[in-house]
Amino acid sequence: MSLAVEASGLTKSYGKLDVLTGVDLAVPTGTVFSLLGPNGAGKTTTVRILATLLRPDGGTARVAGYDVVRQRRQVRGAVSLTGQYAAVDELQTGAENLRMMGRLSGLSAAAATRRAAELLERFDLGAAGDRRAGTYSGGMRRRLDLAAGLVGTSSVIFLDEPTTGLDLTSRQAMWQVIAGLVSTGVTVFLTTQYLEEADRLADRIAVVDQGRVVAEGTPAELKRRFGDQRLDLELVDRAGWDAVLAHLGGRVVQHDADRLTVGVTTDGSAAHVRAVLDEVDPGRTAVRRFWLHSATLDDVFLALTTTSRTSSPAKELADV
Repeated sequence: MSLAVEASGLTKSYGKLDVLTGVDLAVPTGTVFSLLGPNGAGKTTTVRILATLLRPDGGTARVAGYDVVRQRRQVRGAVSLTGQYAAVDELQTGAENLRMMGRLSGLSAAAATRRAAELLERFDLGAAGDRRAGTYSGGMRRRLDLAAGLVGTSSVIFLDEPTTGLDLTSRQAMWQVIAGLVSTGVTVFLTTQYLEEADRLADRIAVVDQGRVVAEGTPAELKRRFGDQRLDLELVDRAGWDAVLAHLGGRVVQHDADRLTVGVTTDGSAAHVRAVLDEVDPGRTAVRRFWLHSATLDDVFLALTTTSRTSSPAKELADV
């Protein structure tokens, strides 16, 4: 299996602040790989290192077969990066922005014009293509920025939280674009705030927390590994809710004080459900009702990041 992105032991610090503490990644060519993690976990720093915008302090990484430190120019020729914030030339029209990016990516004038028109329509900007980007709304500028990152023929595309702030229609358009790219052999490296987005798009997911990868696998594998079912308990009163929350501790993957609910992973069997109920409510007076449902990536995410954060003091990290 050829790898589009591979990293081993990546580290990065700013003074005494350890942002990455040994990140290992292996991303097969022609797939969507999603990097998930809480704010400050090291996602953006990882992307910037892989895209050659930052140098790692330690470890190695290769993208499209090139070393990100020793062969930066070759890496940059093979990748495209769309960051978290729109970066378009507001003095040019939408079409001019995209044609310019096409020419910078090596397309002929005719090919750049065709690609610009195609992307303007795909991102619902066709009617605004001849308007200056400075007149666009924030959402329109974001869509134009995303389109600009997809103009060229890069073999690896980094999308750092690409759909944050977009409405559902625009997000769905982006999903269609990603699917189309992967079908042609392009590799998409995606970070996102939307777990259902990763669940829908990603072939494999890595969860990063406090600067290291804490789990990796397909969405289905992660959900099976960290609880194929979730048992939600609704408590009778706040005192009971507090007691159950304290008793279950790190086993809790969801809790809502307003609704007086607590969620824990379970194998879904009657025996295990009965055992949990007997454990937290032996007098059968504290739990008002309970229900089971399939685990989601939200459950995986909460279980993993809660575990890692309770195993050592939490660090307030900020990606730079």
